[in-house]
Amino acid sequence: MKRWLYPLLAAASLLLSGCASVIESNVTAFHAWSPGDNQKDYAFAPTKDQENDLQYQNYAGLIRQELQFLGFTEARDLKSAQLQVSFSYGMNTGQVVVSQPAYDPFFYGPGPGWGRFGPRPFGFYGPYGPFYDPFWYGAPMQTTSYPVFLRRLQIGISQASDGKKLFDVVVDSEGQRAGLAEAMPAMVRAAFDDFPGPSGVTRHIRIKVDKNGQPED
Repeated sequence: MKRWLYPLLAAASLLLSGCASVIESNVTAFHAWSPGDNQKDYAFAPTKDQENDLQYQNYAGLIRQELQFLGFTEARDLKSAQLQVSFSYGMNTGQVVVSQPAYDPFFYGPGPGWGRFGPRPFGFYGPYGPFYDPFWYGAPMQTTSYPVFLRRLQIGISQASDGKKLFDVVVDSEGQRAGLAEAMPAMVRAAFDDFPGPSGVTRHIRIKVDKNGQPED
């Protein structure tokens, strides 16, 4: 697993990020942006490996839409552009393992249901079983695991004249269902949320998406 993949968070947050209607991301931007930079035109600066890559071109189209929404103008070519836009992306798959007490009727007594004196929602011994700490007393455990997608997008904007970096943002997202292509529209939207945003601050951004994975306006 690559070093840039941040550690897995609690299982509850993973479930939310994998939801079909919401893509959650951690977004960290560093910038030296000035108001005048918004008036400069830009061009994409792909690496040699990206030049004929269809996946790259698709993601460039998503970034282009966001830059256009922010008022940027795309230059005719890279030589005439005042700003250069570069980006990289990737995904890895991890495994989340969750251990929890397994229900044992001989250990805890009868399960939830109806008893002689009415409903018994927590079983015979109440919500905590006959002993208050099942871990301490050696309750049987069961382990389950499920895959999680670990996704990253990095976008940089620099001056074309001298290569000075003006804006650099990293978007990390994880979820159980959506792969990189499905999550990318929301990740690109998160990258430019409140552009240029606070510098050096990690924000947790939730983007609602429709059934096709497109961000809702």
